[in-house]
Amino acid sequence: MRHIRIRLLNVLLIPMLILTACGLVFAEEGAAETMSDIARLTQGLDTVWVLLGAFLVFFMQAGFGMVEAGFIRAKNTCNILTKNFLDFCMASLGFFIVGYALMFGNGNSFMGTNGFCLFGLEPVASGVPLFAFWLFQAAFCGAAATIVAGGMAERMKFPAYLIYSFLISAFIYPIVGHWVWGGGWLSEMGFADFAGSTVVHTVGGIAALIGTYMLGPREGKYGIDGKANVIAGHNIPLASLGVFILWFGWFGFNAGSTLSVGDGQLIGRVALNTNIAAAIGGIIAMITVWKRFGKPDLSMAMNGALAGLVAITAPCAFVEPWAAIVIGGIAGFIVVIGVEFLDKMQIDDPVGAVPVHGICGIWGTLCVGIFGKASLGLANNGFVYGGNPMQLGVQIVGIVSTVAFIVFSMGIVFKVIDLTVGLRIDRVEELRGLDIGEHGMEAYGGFQIFSTM
Repeated sequence: MRHIRIRLLNVLLIPMLILTACGLVFAEEGAAETMSDIARLTQGLDTVWVLLGAFLVFFMQAGFGMVEAGFIRAKNTCNILTKNFLDFCMASLGFFIVGYALMFGNGNSFMGTNGFCLFGLEPVASGVPLFAFWLFQAAFCGAAATIVAGGMAERMKFPAYLIYSFLISAFIYPIVGHWVWGGGWLSEMGFADFAGSTVVHTVGGIAALIGTYMLGPREGKYGIDGKANVIAGHNIPLASLGVFILWFGWFGFNAGSTLSVGDGQLIGRVALNTNIAAAIGGIIAMITVWKRFGKPDLSMAMNGALAGLVAITAPCAFVEPWAAIVIGGIAGFIVVIGVEFLDKMQIDDPVGAVPVHGICGIWGTLCVGIFGKASLGLANNGFVYGGNPMQLGVQIVGIVSTVAFIVFSMGIVFKVIDLTVGLRIDRVEELRGLDIGEHGMEAYGGFQIFSTM
């Protein structure tokens, strides 16, 4: 009987053990599948977030076009809008063929050397698909290129502008981008530029400064005594719409640079800092110009908001909201003083591209080393936290190197263009307007638009 009971136990227990083992295997496989599903869902959500940011930054091209068109004269409206439109076309091609490889390809600390036309590139470290990441970065590249259009508006030859646009998108911007975002020598030093005060805005703003200086001022801008004459923009409502579009798109510019949704804490802080810096920048610029000239100038208030946006772009992830207020407020003051300084130097910048993007881009870069916090992802605390100058020193090295490189490289580019196809249109065409002379069309059909200024 004992042997019979043992046999019965074996008959019952062995299948139970087999079933239990199978259950454990299936449970592990199910858990693995669940984790895999979560990973795919997270990657999909992050991809949508990055693409949404790319679409918003692309929409900023319309904002730049509206601002620049509104701030210049009616006779040059088609010309400036054509340049803005072709900017993104040239940037897309240049960045696809050459630029992305120089910026994110494997290479050395100066530039990447592989991945031309996106061939042979490894997956992006953030986990976002390569094509989605490329589109996001291409939108940034287009933004850097289009900044120059405003500074050189109303007197630059259209073919010269197309050549410039391709070259900065394919070669100049990507090299600086590699230094900071592509694993280059500045990133190895601990230099931080979260969304592009240096890489996008300082590059575009300093390039605009070099081009504007080489072009010379518009006819009638400065009198015999050297004083600046006002050449009013023809459509302030259009410029206002452009500023609102840019402000809206900047949430994609800055918050999209997180490259992931995460728990929402980072994108929330970035979005808040972005908005509050723009708001205080507009207010301080308006107060400054009101006090200095007696009127609350809308165009300067709008440039103040843009200055705040530019300044907060680098430190937006690394600072507390109170610091964003300080950063944006000082940027609003800087842009007014910057416009006055350029006029004293007889550097004619029709839309304020150099003060907004160049000078305030430099200010925003330095702010990382002044107000940034190590607890928010920075390598070192900023100067206000304990007086540590390390991060500020790194930021100074980075911004000085970037400015020097842009002055040197864009000086060569503009000089070569000037010696070949020529940079500036002739005086008669400038007086008649580039819409007719360069494109054979008018922005406002049926209206006689002619000026001796």
